Amino acid sequence: METPDHIARLIKAESWNPSEFLGPHRASTSDAEAFVIRVFAPDATSVRIIPDTAGSKPISMRRTHEAGLFETPLHESMKTVTYRVQTTDSQGTVTERHDPYAFPSMISDHDLHLFSEGRLYKAYDLLGAHLRTVNGITGVHFVVWAPNARRASVIGSFNQWDGRLHQMNSRGATGLWELFIPDLTQGTLYKYDLLARNKPTSFLKADPYAFAAELRPSTASVVHDLSTYQWGDRDWMEARAHVDPLTTPMSIYEVHLGSWMRVPEEGGRWLTYRELADKLIHYVKHMGYTHIELMPITEHPFDGSWGYQATGYFAATSRYGSPEDFMAFIDTAHRAGIGVLIDWAPAHFPDDAHGLALFDGTHLYDHEDPRLGYHPEWNSRIFNYGRVEVTNFLLNSALFWLDKYHLDGLRVDAVASMLYRDYSRKAGEWIPNQFGGNENLEAVAFLKELNILVHKEHPGAITIAEESTSWPGVSKPTYTGGLGFTFKWNMGWMHDMLNYFERDPVHRKHHQNQITFGLLYAFHENFVLVLSHDEVVHGKKSLLNKMPGDNWQRFANLRALYGYMYGHPGKIMLFMGGEFGQWREWNHDDSLQWDLCQHESHLGLQRLVHDLNWLYRSEPALYEVDYDWTGFQWIDINDTENSVISFVRKAKNPDNQIICVCNFTPIPRYGYRIGVPTSGWYRELLNSDAQMYGGSNLGNGGGVTAESIASHGLSHSIAVTLPPLSVLYFKAG
Repeated sequence: METPDHIARLIKAESWNPSEFLGPHRASTSDAEAFVIRVFAPDATSVRIIPDTAGSKPISMRRTHEAGLFETPLHESMKTVTYRVQTTDSQGTVTERHDPYAFPSMISDHDLHLFSEGRLYKAYDLLGAHLRTVNGITGVHFVVWAPNARRASVIGSFNQWDGRLHQMNSRGATGLWELFIPDLTQGTLYKYDLLARNKPTSFLKADPYAFAAELRPSTASVVHDLSTYQWGDRDWMEARAHVDPLTTPMSIYEVHLGSWMRVPEEGGRWLTYRELADKLIHYVKHMGYTHIELMPITEHPFDGSWGYQATGYFAATSRYGSPEDFMAFIDTAHRAGIGVLIDWAPAHFPDDAHGLALFDGTHLYDHEDPRLGYHPEWNSRIFNYGRVEVTNFLLNSALFWLDKYHLDGLRVDAVASMLYRDYSRKAGEWIPNQFGGNENLEAVAFLKELNILVHKEHPGAITIAEESTSWPGVSKPTYTGGLGFTFKWNMGWMHDMLNYFERDPVHRKHHQNQITFGLLYAFHENFVLVLSHDEVVHGKKSLLNKMPGDNWQRFANLRALYGYMYGHPGKIMLFMGGEFGQWREWNHDDSLQWDLCQHESHLGLQRLVHDLNWLYRSEPALYEVDYDWTGFQWIDINDTENSVISFVRKAKNPDNQIICVCNFTPIPRYGYRIGVPTSGWYRELLNSDAQMYGGSNLGNGGGVTAESIASHGLSHSIAVTLPPLSVLYFKAG
């Protein structure tokens, strides 16, 4: 029923339920069969209704308010007929569209209930912008969560970015707003125009659930249907569901898509997703990696954030192409037998005006109190994990990438900052939890739910925590009190290794504990050994440039580091460029130094990583028992004077063993005796000092025969030549 209040709110663009007044309604007359259609068209000089039925004539509408309200009475028999609204403005421009206020709500009470409880785990199929067909009319259904807004509108070029024209309908206490706008299509640019309760003017926000976004610096969301891509990875997905990631090889190549390789003859442009599907996947397969880990591909406004300051938690960045292009990249990887992981950042978000910060005029996604809601280290906002709609948003983002894009796992960024309320804060800058401790109990509960859902809904998918503290049970099951991650980055190992290898070899004998310390805790978690992007930026030097000595020794040291890494218990991850010895620090604005691969020293290092990957994948002793003492045995950790260590790796079949011997000085050792468990011939599987890798080619002529001389508590031993700065693998038989 028409009331002055309805009209006033509509004209001021403050209506929270415009469908109560606009569209078809029963007329306030004594005629029970009469109804009216009302249209708000503030810039129109005339408006007509055009029924979709054949032969129907246009019906002129009467202006009922100078601000642009039009109305026409119709007979009850016309109530079920779809119609278009034809407007003519002062310039004579005619526009014709179906009436958005003639369509019913499309959100079920069940979905509203689940959303309110934080249990709508496919909210991405409801919230955001979705192409729908209603009563034979195609259009876009928009749903946004903004509980503290006085009014929410959808704006775009289709309505001249005018927040008066498509005011959304509120779904009450849930804070959801919705509107179906007919006749909109794929590729429509849009934003939400929101009016806060405590602000006189409206502001614009991108859609938190948008599936696509404009290329920065533009910030509009883009209507995009993700259902049209035809996947060809069924065999991969079915096989993945039956794989135990803990007992299979995992060698990960960490990549920043924008700087892996560029096109210099075209101004140094990025490669597209489809170009990367050809070049990068081919390279990774050739090199023997099992997985690619992509630094964040979620949409982000600032290149220098590397993607970790996301504004589009459901949108693959448009820098490299369309959503289907990214799907094709993943599909190509799967068909090549390569898994794809992405870095995912639920710890914080930036304060860009079009993003999540102050989304509805309030601290909706974060905390108002900076002691809880502001991240001093990254100048960003911290999610409010105690709000069910916020955790539901994040859970949906995680599940979305595994569902719609067939991704194989998530590396969850900055977990340590989520777990502790006092992370990177001084005394007085944080608030204890309800028990007086520094643990963020709400974040802990969120992480547990995340891991439970990922492993339940997507069998074979993995989660990896970037967690740098001694928080117990990060990669242990939630039913035992753990956080439930599949794996945890071994940050301590990385820092110890780099600190050790940066030392002049003459001093290493005083620091051998750095090499061996990791085995004291190696089986407390399911670790991934990492040499990540964080260690080759901001003045830290590239891996090759960290190594001491002349150029030959630098390459030899790096080869030894890689040899030790692949022999050590734990899965493997290496950042791009490290495999061929990038000299420069990584720069997100530049391509890797691929021209270096014309030099034999760099090619040799690349060959070593290639051979380590393929050897690692072919030898169960190097991966089957990564997380238990039964897969590892020290031979000698005490030869500090010579900086030599030796150990055994064992497969599930304990007779399948590999002996690893490491010489971390530039001095060759001849006749160096190592205890071994059995008699027979020990084949030299790999020698990091081989000539083909750029080494001095000192070695053992393909292998050695064990002697019945007890050593290191073992019944037999081998006397070997240890090349300078080298790692050797031996296998009996």
